[in-house]
Amino acid sequence: MTEDTQSGRRAAPASPATLDDVARRAGVSPATASRALGDHPHVAVATRARVREAAEALDYVASPEATRLAGGPTGRVAVLVPHPARWFFGELIEGLEAALRAADLDLVLFRVGGPEERAAFFDRLPARRKVDAVVVLAFAVAEDEHDRLASLGVDIVVAGGRAASYPSVGVDDHGAGRQAMDHLIHLGHRRIGMIAVENTGRLAPDPDGRTSAWRAALGDAGIAPADELLVTVPWGGEGGADGMARLLGLRTPPTAVFAHDDETALGAVRTLRRAGLRVPEDLSVIGVDDHPLAALADLTTVAQPVREQGRRAGELVAAGLRGELRERVPPAELLPTRLVLRRTTSPPGAPR
Repeated sequence: MTEDTQSGRRAAPASPATLDDVARRAGVSPATASRALGDHPHVAVATRARVREAAEALDYVASPEATRLAGGPTGRVAVLVPHPARWFFGELIEGLEAALRAADLDLVLFRVGGPEERAAFFDRLPARRKVDAVVVLAFAVAEDEHDRLASLGVDIVVAGGRAASYPSVGVDDHGAGRQAMDHLIHLGHRRIGMIAVENTGRLAPDPDGRTSAWRAALGDAGIAPADELLVTVPWGGEGGADGMARLLGLRTPPTAVFAHDDETALGAVRTLRRAGLRVPEDLSVIGVDDHPLAALADLTTVAQPVREQGRRAGELVAAGLRGELRERVPPAELLPTRLVLRRTTSPPGAPR
């Protein structure tokens, strides 16, 4: 208690400063403040000095928990990946690992694919995972999972999509979809089908951006989107093959198809060829990604720089460990996509 000299009463002491107070005053995240107070080698000297000045100004005394979070660096970054065997995630990991290696950091991979596997990982997270940062690869983090990640007191970065809560690197899925659709419309197609894939936890805020692009492009061209021309299938080549079969079964099939991704598109092409139809003379097909198989199959696509997304996410991790990411989450970094013209698209009814 302190004495109130005017009233003679003793006033209650002010609440002790917290690590959040120090971080706010220094203009950094709590994780960075914790590392700065613990002399983490990846925190810039100027940032460390600013955090210490803020702590002294606030008479901050580290709590046992804050001391634990400020423990020595591990040199490890946890990477959470739902489908490590898929090309997209493999490319993200390649780029991420290169950037982390350049920063003298090790990548530790954790698979969080099925619901049980994912739940078990997050249940054991605080007790078992001692890392300097976490990278989430292209899946949406639920609210309870967000809280578990926050309990680590480290920076979180997202690669391969956008997330409002964390620094992230991805592409504009709606924009990529518009590039594909605008190409087909420019060629003269008016009855355009879409093979979408089931939403299995893709990243917000635009998990269905490519599907919304299909609708928007048709609407802008004065074409009413027909619900029968939109089919949703499981991800992958088999799903694409089944989706194409459903579209061919319509009374009036489309003259062109926009597939959510290249692997789905390649499945669609297989169905067309087995049905004796010519691509693109009888039906055009376009995908998204620029998967290596797309070039071999001469598939028209919209390319996205997948490996570069991983690399930039790794650079964000290194910047965070140096104290260069402020408390405010920076806007999502969106890398450009581009149309790649090959031999699976042409004007409707084009001669052989």
